[in-house]
Amino acid sequence: MSPGNYKIPFHTTNWEEVPATNHPGESGYSTWRTHEINGLRIRMVEYSKNYAADHWCEKGHLLFVLQGELNTELSTGEKFTLTEGMSYQVSDHRSSHRSSTERGAKLIIVDGTFLADQ
Repeated sequence: MSPGNYKIPFHTTNWEEVPATNHPGESGYSTWRTHEINGLRIRMVEYSKNYAADHWCEKGHLLFVLQGELNTELSTGEKFTLTEGMSYQVSDHRSSHRSSTERGAKLIIVDGTFLADQ
């Protein structure tokens, strides 16, 4: 599917009904509830207290912090702290990044082919 060619019918999601999967980090863990439709992935993600990612991510995301505080580090050494109501946006392969949190965080993360590096 080419970027920008999404045909998504109206759909509601009760996130409590979406099965959860656990993903260990370097420390702590993340819990994902994932909904995929037509090349678009939408996730409700919760990071445990003292979570630290075990990898650098090259994938593009639209990320919105619902609760808590998220620390994001770029491979360039830049660091950002996002709190409730903040977001970041990045396309695929535009910035290696990794996340951590001391007190936990709840996020909505959207990604898909529309973020592919053209």
